[in-house]
Amino acid sequence: MKTLITLCFCALGYLAFAQKHDGISNNLDNLFRLSDAKTRSISPENFSGEKGKGGMATEGTGANAARGLGQGWKVSPSVKIPSKTTFTMAEINGSGAIQHIWLTPAGIKWRYAILRIYWDDEKEPSVEAPLGDFFCMGWNQYAPVNSLAVCVNPGSAFNCYWVMPFRKKAKITIENLADEEFRLYYQVDYVETTVPDDAAYFHAQFRRTNPVPYKEVYTLVDGIKGKGHYVGTYIAWGVHNNGWWGEGEIKFYIDGDKDFPTICGTGTEDYFCGSYDFDVRKKNAAGLDVVEYQEFNTPYVGLPQVIRGDGHYQVMQRFGMYRWHIPDPIRFEKDLKVTIQALGWRGDGRYLPLQDDIASVVFWYQTEPHGTFPKLPERDKLEVN
Repeated sequence: MKTLITLCFCALGYLAFAQKHDGISNNLDNLFRLSDAKTRSISPENFSGEKGKGGMATEGTGANAARGLGQGWKVSPSVKIPSKTTFTMAEINGSGAIQHIWLTPAGIKWRYAILRIYWDDEKEPSVEAPLGDFFCMGWNQYAPVNSLAVCVNPGSAFNCYWVMPFRKKAKITIENLADEEFRLYYQVDYVETTVPDDAAYFHAQFRRTNPVPYKEVYTLVDGIKGKGHYVGTYIAWGVHNNGWWGEGEIKFYIDGDKDFPTICGTGTEDYFCGSYDFDVRKKNAAGLDVVEYQEFNTPYVGLPQVIRGDGHYQVMQRFGMYRWHIPDPIRFEKDLKVTIQALGWRGDGRYLPLQDDIASVVFWYQTEPHGTFPKLPERDKLEVN
């Protein structure tokens, strides 16, 4: 009997392993496995991603530089997006998954370029955020980001590795809110393959409140309806007071929670997996001990942006932080709401509710349809001053 049970378990293990690899989820544990998935890529050198159709342009932003070389010699490496227009970066028909997006915008404030992604012919986007904030650069100032989900490399190379499955169609657009055109270099890497039945759709939502009203919490997201899991938070935090600003707790209201959440953090820097104000002690040039914020990047959490001010016109302290719930997604069956407190200290040892400038992008997977997103702020309310 024991032998029979052992054989049954071995057979089940073999059958599970023997299932064809869909080519969507790749890591070192399964990178050796073959798949029938078809690798494709969309860029200004192949707008459709068709097989054998790359590098065929005879007109484009590189045509003048390639005038002595001809077709196939970097004729169309980028696109120009006119003011107040929306450009379709990618439109993919069929089933598959986006696995990587690389892009770099030239000649525009990053909050003025709006990224939107639509799944399966939906009318409202599942992803809507300014480019900079989506790629953890909310303050329009380069800083390196080295994480599993997002990488930002010199000088303004934005990379996204969130896996984004779709069953019928995927569409990615960029809207230019600026008064001038800008140039966009980009590449969207994806696979054409069968999507598993239990695959949820990727979502990302931007919000900004400036300032946060006194004694009110900042809402990261509300109105998520359906089954899914929360996978990431990026916050661009502009401080309006002196002193430490990160005492506030993050709260996750899951599946009908009302007054009190199921998950309650212990402080802002604690949620972003730091401690004690992200401070380190150093010796300055005079040999004196000083306390400074310390930027850091890890696969799942980081504080890549610390803008200290120059003592002249750039006076505000600003911070950019990310936390990816990749090994620890927060799962919900029906609904989810997430808030965070803006909290500092008074001189007498009491907490001080802050009125700071907070913007965020949150990331999650869920079944469709999704709830209606709040309207994106108008351009002047997106601007970073």
